[in-house]
Amino acid sequence: MIGRIKEQKTLKEAYKSEYSQFVAVYGRRRIGKTFLVRETFEYNFTFQHAGAASESMKGQLALFRTSLQDYGHKDCPELKTWHDAFNQLKVLIQSSKSKKKKIFLDEAAWMDTPKSNFLSALEHFWNSWASNRKDVLLIICASATSWIINKVFKNRGGLHNRVTVRIPLAPFTLNECEQFSKERGLKLSRYQILNLYMVMGGVALYWTMLDKQFSAVQNIDQLFFNKDAKLKGEFNDLYDSLFKHPDAYKSIVVTLGKHLTGLTRKELLKYTGQADNGVFSDRLEELEECGFIMKMRSFPKDKKEAIYKLCDNYTIFYFKYIKPNAGVEDFWARNFKSQSIKSWSGFAFERVCLQHVSQIKKAIGISAVATTEHSWRFVPEEGEKDVKGAQIDLLIDRDDNVINLCEMKWASEEFVIQKKEEADIRNKVSTLERETGTKKAVHVTMVTTYGVKRNMYSDEIQSEVVLDQLFA
Repeated sequence: MIGRIKEQKTLKEAYKSEYSQFVAVYGRRRIGKTFLVRETFEYNFTFQHAGAASESMKGQLALFRTSLQDYGHKDCPELKTWHDAFNQLKVLIQSSKSKKKKIFLDEAAWMDTPKSNFLSALEHFWNSWASNRKDVLLIICASATSWIINKVFKNRGGLHNRVTVRIPLAPFTLNECEQFSKERGLKLSRYQILNLYMVMGGVALYWTMLDKQFSAVQNIDQLFFNKDAKLKGEFNDLYDSLFKHPDAYKSIVVTLGKHLTGLTRKELLKYTGQADNGVFSDRLEELEECGFIMKMRSFPKDKKEAIYKLCDNYTIFYFKYIKPNAGVEDFWARNFKSQSIKSWSGFAFERVCLQHVSQIKKAIGISAVATTEHSWRFVPEEGEKDVKGAQIDLLIDRDDNVINLCEMKWASEEFVIQKKEEADIRNKVSTLERETGTKKAVHVTMVTTYGVKRNMYSDEIQSEVVLDQLFA
């Protein structure tokens, strides 16, 4: 298995625990949750079952019974309720001679059909029986992150605080995508891996779909644009599978897709027209948990309003290019060198950098320093015609009294700072110092693909990070 070292360690520690453990693995669709659990335990379970999409309660129970029979409970009677199902699961567990009984319930949200009392039965199984033993490892998994968060983590009944281990599964990093590519025999340079990552992020299943006989450009057409594209319809499938009422969530990501520099919560409410209540806050939290949006804290720390940004690479790419060009044969091959796509690449590279802040910190030698990361912007008041605004996508605020102002620039060769860019950097530094009153030293860090070409305008730069260092 590529990567997932921390997650595998957590699962194995839960297995070795002296007591029974209730583990929840969650994350966006196609991220590799099921694969992680199965690979960690080498496909060896006392019982394993996956819920079926769009199946009735009766159908779910029939499938559960079949799984019980497949794992050795040959005399399992017909199941009429979920309490029946979990009672028969107890019978199977009691007959097992394994030291630790590994129970894996995959796509658990699909089992929780309306008025089925699935959660009540799961709660009773765990609280009244499994948790009283020392030999049960219960793992639940669901692509519907909203279900995990609201029905399990925030459960106000018997499941409240019952999950003993939470494992959120994040996308692969650039380094993990490189390892994955090598494992699959894909001949890709780091620059090509970056270009693919800007399009589809580190979603494991997308990377499995790459064909080694094609270039990165050809693969993008094969996956997203051609008439028989492998991921045709992925956008709706993705959000519909994750959220019970997907339109409200889509409204948020569509709005952020139109305002890629980010919006405050107040601005999001204004543009989406949604009600200002706890439900809206839950939607933002769930989108953040899934990795679709990121919440960047304002600077200084005492500022309350954070900025929300769309950060899912595929979703951003979908809005910009897939949606208006779906079915256009070889669209990417014909246009990838266009000025429009070059401009988009600059923005997409910024998002990749925001997903690799720990690598940036390591590259500039501050891994051991406590930091907080922020997005910051200044918009002049009406009438302040002589005052310039400033937008900074990444500030690294350090406990050693330094702030790294990160300028992230994509280029196909060394990046050349021109007079206009130097003036822009100077304005950002001076505006940040003036408007926040910070007493910390502000260091400018350039994050580029191939470094900064030294010239008369590059003296403002204190440190550099290049593409290879993002693969660390």
